[in-house]
Amino acid sequence: MHKQDISIIYTKSNLSDNTNWQVINDGVMGGLSEGYVGSSETGNTIFKGFVSTDNYGGFSSIKYTSNKRGISVFKYLVLIVKGDGKCYQFRIKDDISHRYSYVKTFKTSGVCETIKIPLNDFYPTFRGKKLDMPNFSGDTMEEIGFLIGNKTKESFSLEIESIFLEA
Repeated sequence: MHKQDISIIYTKSNLSDNTNWQVINDGVMGGLSEGYVGSSETGNTIFKGFVSTDNYGGFSSIKYTSNKRGISVFKYLVLIVKGDGKCYQFRIKDDISHRYSYVKTFKTSGVCETIKIPLNDFYPTFRGKKLDMPNFSGDTMEEIGFLIGNKTKESFSLEIESIFLEA
């Protein structure tokens, strides 16, 4: 693989300052879920906490906003993560002024794994509802994130080693 065939979005070596991640819990709607961002013993980012369905809650999320970048030469989003066996959403915004995101759910296995997702598999949603719009075009990216919201009370932990694009 050549250097131009991949584009690193996030790794512990290029962005180890976890303050770049913004946590958004369901408290914005009155919920009681609590999510946090920290560092693992190996220096990876950890997104962890507890999802509560009380008080109309049910999700925790993190997002990372960067400069808008052209990504049309890439076909895949690749995650290197260690999850807890639960399902998470990876979320993309092509423009942060849009209220909707493009999402794709993935299941973790409890061990460190590489998850490769075609960019055109990401579909548009707003507040959990799929929109009647085309899937992600893969032209630009300005924000990424993770969300857990499995409609159940549960603790969670997702360790993030790397996020990159691949041709």
